[in-house]
Amino acid sequence: MIAWGPSEQLRLRSPARLKFDKARQTDMLLLPERVVNLNPTAGAILWLCDGTRSAHQIIGELEEKYNQSNLQEDVLEFLTQAIERGWIEKCP
Repeated sequence: MIAWGPSEQLRLRSPARLKFDKARQTDMLLLPERVVNLNPTAGAILWLCDGTRSAHQIIGELEEKYNQSNLQEDVLEFLTQAIERGWIEKCP
């Protein structure tokens, strides 16, 4: 398990990048030698991982955008898995 805190800023791990596939109407995470088709929730979270926002800020923006509350547990779980998979990283 990778140690990190929700107040740390997160970003996509280089050389990963996000792309919206117009033909499929879905977000894709482009990794070396691999493409991950993202569901709408994963895409919404990863687009906010730009190195300027902390996990707390990402949660707040998602709760406001989708007019929902109590997203913290689910978002933190996803972010932890994304860090473990090497999709995102803590900013130095």
